[in-house]
Amino acid sequence: MELKFSSCNVQVKKDCHQSKKQHRSRHQHHEVGDDSSSTKSLSLKNLSKLILPPLGSSTYNQNQIESRGWVVSPMDSRYRCWETFMVVLVAYSVWVVPFEVAFLSSSPKRELYVADNVVDAFFAVDIVLTFFVAYIDPRTQLLVCDSRRIATRYLSTWFLMDVASTLPFEALGYLLTGKPKVALSYSFLGILRFWRLRRVKQLFTRLEKDIRFNYFWVRCARLLLVTLFLVHCAGCLCYLLADRYPHQGKTWIGTVNPNFRETSLWIRYISALYWSVTTMTTVGYGDLHAVNTVEMIFIIFYMLFNLGLTAYLIGNMTNLVVEGTRRTMEFRNSIEAANNFVCRNRLPPRLREQILAYMCLRFKAESLNQHQLIEQLPKSICKSICQHLFLPTVQTVYLFMGVSRETLLLLVAKMTAEYLPPREDVVMQNEAPEDVYIIVSGEVEIIDCETEKEQVVGALQSGDIFGEVGALCCRPQDYTYRTKSLSQLLRLKRNDLLEAMHSQHEDNITMIKNFLQHHKKLEDLYIEDFLTKAGHEHDGLHLLTVASTGNAAILEKLLKAKLDPDVGNLEGKTSLHIAASQGHEDCVWLLLKNGCNIHLRDRNGNNALWHAVSSKQHSIFRVLYNSAASSDPCTAGDLLCTAAKRNDLEVMKELLNHGLSTDSKNHQGFTALQIAMAEDHKDMVNLLVMNGANVADSNMPDFPPEALDQMLRRRETGHRIAVPDGAALPEMPTRTRVVEQEPTREISDVAICERVSIYRGHPAARRENRCAEAGRLIRLPGSIEDLKSVAGKKFGFDATNAIIVDEEGTEIDCIEVIRDNDKLFVVEDPNY
Repeated sequence: MELKFSSCNVQVKKDCHQSKKQHRSRHQHHEVGDDSSSTKSLSLKNLSKLILPPLGSSTYNQNQIESRGWVVSPMDSRYRCWETFMVVLVAYSVWVVPFEVAFLSSSPKRELYVADNVVDAFFAVDIVLTFFVAYIDPRTQLLVCDSRRIATRYLSTWFLMDVASTLPFEALGYLLTGKPKVALSYSFLGILRFWRLRRVKQLFTRLEKDIRFNYFWVRCARLLLVTLFLVHCAGCLCYLLADRYPHQGKTWIGTVNPNFRETSLWIRYISALYWSVTTMTTVGYGDLHAVNTVEMIFIIFYMLFNLGLTAYLIGNMTNLVVEGTRRTMEFRNSIEAANNFVCRNRLPPRLREQILAYMCLRFKAESLNQHQLIEQLPKSICKSICQHLFLPTVQTVYLFMGVSRETLLLLVAKMTAEYLPPREDVVMQNEAPEDVYIIVSGEVEIIDCETEKEQVVGALQSGDIFGEVGALCCRPQDYTYRTKSLSQLLRLKRNDLLEAMHSQHEDNITMIKNFLQHHKKLEDLYIEDFLTKAGHEHDGLHLLTVASTGNAAILEKLLKAKLDPDVGNLEGKTSLHIAASQGHEDCVWLLLKNGCNIHLRDRNGNNALWHAVSSKQHSIFRVLYNSAASSDPCTAGDLLCTAAKRNDLEVMKELLNHGLSTDSKNHQGFTALQIAMAEDHKDMVNLLVMNGANVADSNMPDFPPEALDQMLRRRETGHRIAVPDGAALPEMPTRTRVVEQEPTREISDVAICERVSIYRGHPAARRENRCAEAGRLIRLPGSIEDLKSVAGKKFGFDATNAIIVDEEGTEIDCIEVIRDNDKLFVVEDPNY
């Protein structure tokens, strides 16, 4: 596996969910104009706040760096302002503390005393605030927002030193002694305030990596401040030795000015700074030098210590600074070179933003050393890492649903993890396909760049894939895909994807099914990529695959390519069987149009009609039945006899509800009732008899006459039947209807009067409110002509040439197929 950061704009994805026109109709357009300068500046500012998510994580949200509730983010702009203000207070503290100890210990100024306490109060507030500030874990480089972990970390690290550096020792000394002149020991405790200098270091470290500031001047300012601070502290300490020496005049400053304590504060401070600078620069002492023994001993040890310390610091700091700042210097040099390149070639501002954002994010990604670490590991460990990090995300992608684990592991091992900054073009419109991308985290916008102004036509989230249409169909991309936020993507080369698909034939079929199912209305595809390189050996299998997805557009192309529609799979199922059972009516029409054999049976003896009726695909069954019955008059008898032989009551009920006559015969001349009696299926016999099966020629010697008589009396049918052995039944209206068995209900000999509701107009027109006339409830007449006559009288028009249709718009030309409580529609215009 390779982990790296890439900015190359590669293949463009043609279509995410549908073709371009359908995409535009589904998604609301909004224009994307050129970014304003304020937006671009804000984008560069936010680059310093980006936190890279962990590899393979789809739940890590970049928005979590914002402050939430009681937890304050260290990246929050308001907290950054507070930190800057605290740095100003630190600068005041580290200047005034040695100054007060050396020059003002005997006569403290009231103004400085008040100011010191105000500053300490601000730092006390900062201590409380730190308990609610999230932090970046140094090991994982991720933001920790848990309040308990934040408090535990602070208490175990800097809390005690922060408290010690904030205590007002001067005020405590005054409370303990009751004297305004505080002892020297209390003043020296104020040196603990130097602990606050770590804030200044953190500020300059951040500014050095912020491309909004010039790196050279930031480094110069840092070195200048360090030098001034050391000069100030050394001068104050040297003056303190002279001021506390008991023999007046025998000091480095007393030899020049014996009454130096009576001179102005400004002159004494400048003299101390002068001595400090000459000593630090090793120029020599000249007019100011050590006089008394204490000063000499101090300077001897100071210089000896400074000699070793300087050598140690120079040796180690050189290595640390050079090594630590080398990447930063290279980064800033590359930023400067990029700026010069943009200015020299007059590139638009948006390209400048993309270049700088890419370089900043690459710098952050390289600092994690992920690529270098993984390169050192063996392949077995790398595969395990890939499996742990990326497999959960890849398994959720629609293209890989149902694919074997072996193939998924093969794909994951060849994927490349990439971090992309916001507003980065991943693929460009109208470019050739090269790679497929999976979104692990972040958001990617789908943008149409063909218009004058860019339009966003959709957005992709974690777990989505783009580029697969161009990669699998060899077509240019119709959209540009641009990151909306910091995104982590998995990139897979097209050749690696195709190689993995062809390695496992079953997985190849599964991925093609998933692809075609997801892009049912995608047009203008190249079908060659869906056929194997071994010729047409598996054409039929691909035809079955397309039929199972319901993709009529691809199916039509395959049929035009002269593929045999009657090729079956291992179970003997053809494309028509699969399309009929899964309810793909468009595919059924295409297959019938291209001359498929509707009477073929699979290994279980089921034809397409059986698959349609058993799956309750009513509209498809009617289409298939009309087509099959025109070429085979025994179609109904075969279906009924098959259901009777298998004792499948549910399918038998569905067939009878479709109007198939119970007395239809199969090719051997048997009826369903005869088959049911021969198989001794009593429930099936009961169902058929109750629904009007003719028992006169059924040869039922083993069936009890009493039971037969009871069934004949209880069934609801107007069909005149021949009753064997002289059994008699009352006459009833002539029609057939599916009746469920009700063993506890007694039926009288009185004829049942069935009622229907009739309406004027086509059902589709009534649904569109073009015809809203109320219907009529009538008793069902004995013929269609009588029904038209009654409808004409009820609605006041001549219905002789009208047609009768049901709720689905199917024409009814036989009164026997109408059931009780049906809704009928009288259409005046037969050409509607």
